[in-house]
Amino acid sequence: MNIETVNILNTNIANQSMSQIVMIIDNSIKLKKQIHLTGVNASKLVDMAKDNILKNSVDQSDIIIPDGQSVVWASKILHQPLRERIAGIDLMANVVELAYKNNYRIFLFGAKEEIVKGVVEKYSKQYSESIIAGYRNGYFTSEDEKSIVQQIKESKADILFVAMTSPKQEVFLNNYKKELKNISYLTEVGGSFDVIAGKVSRAPKWMQKNGLEWFYRFLQEPKRMWKRYLVSNSKFIYLVFKAKFKI
Repeated sequence: MNIETVNILNTNIANQSMSQIVMIIDNSIKLKKQIHLTGVNASKLVDMAKDNILKNSVDQSDIIIPDGQSVVWASKILHQPLRERIAGIDLMANVVELAYKNNYRIFLFGAKEEIVKGVVEKYSKQYSESIIAGYRNGYFTSEDEKSIVQQIKESKADILFVAMTSPKQEVFLNNYKKELKNISYLTEVGGSFDVIAGKVSRAPKWMQKNGLEWFYRFLQEPKRMWKRYLVSNSKFIYLVFKAKFKI
């Protein structure tokens, strides 16, 4: 797959626009050729620097998108400017609309039962029940994994969205994507189901454009998010300047 990339903190990130990525996904589904896409933000790049399993899972995906404004800023500091941020939740919205227009079917895997059901209900009303190939909550043991993979395969979905915490979602897809070869497009979407179902609100547009979406999320759940955002963001800044000055 010939996709222009730039290397940020030892990770090859796609230097493409949103419309280009959607076109690539659409072509892969039409050709029934599997494509695995994952996104990275500041927090994940910091985790990848110390977690080899996560790093390997991300690196083995076909496309890595900059799912964080801080990654775009870092690319400019490192003189390898990315075209734009491609937020995972926005890409998901575009792909779901693509599914509706082209009769593709999606499988939703992750989050709590009431949350994933809420996503199914929303998409069924907004688009059509016909785009839903199946769904499953994200609570399972390692013994359940084979049966979950079988359920996804039997759904005959074209698209699989996996919504879990990192690195669980990345490792799951990397481990099982070969078994899920009938799924044309696989991707991790983190906490997107919570936003779509209405459990968590998304930051206003002005905060998104100015790279403050993380801060809005932090204000909603400070006890759970303080370490991920405040500590990880500080480490990310250090790693970027370390790379810039080759410390």
